Amino acid sequence: MKHLVTKTVYSSLILLGIVVLVFFMFQGFGDPARLIVGQTGDKKTMDNIRKDLYLDQPKWKQFFLYLNDVSPLCVHTAADIKKKELKGFFLGTNTKIGVKIPYLRTSYQTKKKVGTVLMEALPGTLLLAVTAMLFATFTGILLGVVAAVKKGTWLDTSALVASIAGISAPSFFMAIIIAYLFGVVLHPFTGLNLTGSWFEVDEVTGEKYITLKNLILPAFTLGIRPLAIITQLTRSSMLDVLSQDYIRTAYAKGLSKRTIIFKHALRNALNPVITAITGWFAELLAGAFFVEYIFGWQGIGKITVDALEKLDYPVVMGSVLVSACIFIVINIFADILYAVADPRMRT
Repeated sequence: MKHLVTKTVYSSLILLGIVVLVFFMFQGFGDPARLIVGQTGDKKTMDNIRKDLYLDQPKWKQFFLYLNDVSPLCVHTAADIKKKELKGFFLGTNTKIGVKIPYLRTSYQTKKKVGTVLMEALPGTLLLAVTAMLFATFTGILLGVVAAVKKGTWLDTSALVASIAGISAPSFFMAIIIAYLFGVVLHPFTGLNLTGSWFEVDEVTGEKYITLKNLILPAFTLGIRPLAIITQLTRSSMLDVLSQDYIRTAYAKGLSKRTIIFKHALRNALNPVITAITGWFAELLAGAFFVEYIFGWQGIGKITVDALEKLDYPVVMGSVLVSACIFIVINIFADILYAVADPRMRT
């Protein structure tokens, strides 16, 4: 428990550092007022926009105002709360102290709240990452166990060669190859589309309907590298566990091979695998940008790339912060999984 609290505190400090980095990284990349009104905006309109975005304030003050917006703990005036439509619990009269849902400001292009834009895209990214990770986890653990049990056979060699190839191939390169091969060349046989999201819009009624068929190619592509790493880690960890004395004792007691492998050996071999699974799941959520873009999958990655092309920096900044929060939460969740998998970690 103490370790969990300490990690949470450190994670909060890391997140603060990311906020600082994100804010100052995007300073000076174009005039936000000009990006909002275009080339035809008059000076008075642009001055009002700059004032509204606090661009008329010193940089240090702009930063603290941004930190106040994105932080769950905040101090806001009643007018700010109404204007920004902040959701939370506030105490005070004119100047209020409160706890709120972080305010990521407004998109330059769509004029929608960045939080709303990202939350609309998040289900697509979660669906893609979870599917890819489930595919990688179950297939990788199974291949790793088979490779360890059948050490030195063609099954072991095949699993190792395939995993090395999977680790060596960048996701964006594999995405292009897989999209072209299965979405174009073999399309008459697979029926899979080159691009498409988890929903499609009916051209007549305008209603959205779910099309999970489009999930197959991006999920397979995104799952290749974690699959390869999980396979190697499971094999290595299983070989180490299978050589332990208590495994020999279990065989001597007459326990079945399946019971020994899956109930005793695999459970004790899972710690490094859990580390890989949680780490890669966070990476998939934060790093699916190019895979989403290539397959036209509607998620945070595609939204962020589109925002970069349009210089819509609030969306990009919000995307980075949301991805960082997800990464931190998953790493904390990993500690809980360690305790479940290995009772020795509970102390």
